[in-house]
Amino acid sequence: MQTSDSIVIIPTYNERENIEKIIRAVFNLRKVFHILIIEDGSPDGTSDIVENLQQEFPNRLFMVQRKGKLGLGTAYIAGFKWALEHHYNFIFEMDADFSHNPKDLPKLYKACTDKGGDVAIGSRYVSGVNVVNWPMGRVLMSYFASKYVRFITGLPIHDTTAGFKCYRREVLETLDLDKIRFKGYAFQIEMKFTAYKSGFKIIEVPVIFINRELGTSKMNSSIFGEAIFGVIKLKLGSLFHSYPKKNETYTYSKCHNRK
Repeated sequence: MQTSDSIVIIPTYNERENIEKIIRAVFNLRKVFHILIIEDGSPDGTSDIVENLQQEFPNRLFMVQRKGKLGLGTAYIAGFKWALEHHYNFIFEMDADFSHNPKDLPKLYKACTDKGGDVAIGSRYVSGVNVVNWPMGRVLMSYFASKYVRFITGLPIHDTTAGFKCYRREVLETLDLDKIRFKGYAFQIEMKFTAYKSGFKIIEVPVIFINRELGTSKMNSSIFGEAIFGVIKLKLGSLFHSYPKKNETYTYSKCHNRK
């Protein structure tokens, strides 16, 4: 059995074209990662593919099956809780459609292990605009949405809506996951904002985001609408909210020795 201190959480809904390829790409990396699929009742047979691969990769590939689409945020919260219960020290978020390059996972890992990051973000905008095959309108919408969020919240992050991330377990242990309110892509903003307000160090790692080639995008205008208007509620709420604080005595070596 190949043990690991790291697990990659991948939410899925109708990803049969991508799921086997993304799993094999992660498992082909030199560093050993485990994978947790959060499967929201895909009617296209995504779960069947994962179940077959679990026989090939026992004790490395795991799946939680849910009944229907319950939202991106709730999928990750379920994954976070599972990962904490199973004692992983580094917990990743990644899409199934190769918009996030699995080869960048070790970069996020090193940002936490070697550079002292508590949260590492695969950032599209920290070194310009690194997006491939998106329509210009969508690029502009995403880019200025991140700028808007940064302006409203004061987050010192260029890619505030990024969904490619690594958390040290202390972050997820400290934040009250049951109080994370947003279920769509605004969830990504709320998690970053809450981690920042709690005193955790966030590092942006430059990555290239490539639009999916197979399958159907889950992005739509209502998702951006939630992010745009939800961030105002997030900022106003923070004026009256006390955030949990990072335990300064918690060190990487302590975290690393847990698994």
